[in-house]
Amino acid sequence: MKLHWFIAKRYLTSPKTTHIINIISSITVVSFAIGTMALVIIISVFNGLESLIIKRFNSFDPDLKVIPVLSKTFIPDNTFMLTLNSIHDIDSYAFTIEDKALVKYHDVYHPFTIKGVDLSYADMSGLDTMITEGRFSLMYQGQPVAVVGMSVVAHLSVGLNFVAPLKIYAPNRLASIHTSPEQAFIMKPIYPIGIYMVDPEMDNYIIVPIQFARELFQYQKEVSSLEIKLKHSASSEKVEKLLQNSLGEKFDVRNRFEQHQFIYQIMKSEKVIVFAILLFILLIASFNITASLTMLILEKKEDIETLRSIGFSMKDIQKVFLYEGWLISIIGALLGITLGLLFCFLQQHFGIIPMDANNPDAFIVKAYPVEVRILDLLVIFTSVLAIGYLSSRFPVRFITRRYLPNKYNEL
Repeated sequence: MKLHWFIAKRYLTSPKTTHIINIISSITVVSFAIGTMALVIIISVFNGLESLIIKRFNSFDPDLKVIPVLSKTFIPDNTFMLTLNSIHDIDSYAFTIEDKALVKYHDVYHPFTIKGVDLSYADMSGLDTMITEGRFSLMYQGQPVAVVGMSVVAHLSVGLNFVAPLKIYAPNRLASIHTSPEQAFIMKPIYPIGIYMVDPEMDNYIIVPIQFARELFQYQKEVSSLEIKLKHSASSEKVEKLLQNSLGEKFDVRNRFEQHQFIYQIMKSEKVIVFAILLFILLIASFNITASLTMLILEKKEDIETLRSIGFSMKDIQKVFLYEGWLISIIGALLGITLGLLFCFLQQHFGIIPMDANNPDAFIVKAYPVEVRILDLLVIFTSVLAIGYLSSRFPVRFITRRYLPNKYNEL
């Protein structure tokens, strides 16, 4: 085995009579290096964006969320509360009310989601760390105030100057068919005190005290959901399963992934698709190995005859050329991974590629985030080696059978 590798390495590095073989081999190594580097960089950028989105979602989403299955709201009875308080892994929780409403600011109208939360919501949520202007608060001088998302600000041009309130209109659930148009809606004003920015999907909320939301939507003790924060040592999967079994089929307990399952699945699918496309490009580049090995086998006919005379079988000769093709992919993969890691290091510390060079403050981060994961590097390295092996294996068997004298073709 060592002899096969030694001969393959000599064939790869030694000058050839036909100089074009060296050029093709060098081009193939460079092609593999560029393809591998592209894989490392792009997959690392996907990881960085995924971690950034998850981190920002985690500041808005609870560890677990309990919602009713058969209705829009539910009333937490004694049994529900006993079940909740019996689970020691729960650090804190907050009841919420969510519903759509029409919001007016000055002369501009737009529908948004109103989310009423307990006053303890700030203790279990990281939303206060996402405030871009103002502060996170639900009460100011004894009056309810609101925290609005950046999408609300963009649509309504909301200011935090306490000059004009947000006027929120909700349908009167208790109105009859004979109710006048003026009484068909309930309007409640509230002043914004803070602006947060998480993600476009999350930035269309108006966070208000839960009592304000109850009065707006005409609820008494009803809630839309229960948001739970777990202790650091708690297992989310374990508590989710325990809660689901205790509450039964009337409730759906969702972890952070399930709360945005569609978005997470899209991110995973995009990563897999891009990985497959780059591998396909790398597969096309590997055709250079076929050309290089074909020319090398034809040039080394005399060497092959010498190897046969010292006891090499056709299988051994095929291994020599197979290992040379594999060496090309190994060198290219190692070089590409090294260059990719170097680029990721520079991007992470110096931000050499900005998100938007013309307007760097338009995005959450100024430069593309990167996150290198060992498992991804192993998958990339293994995939590149597999492509190198397959692009060498079948051509070597075909070329040696077709172009070498018949007396050598034992297999």
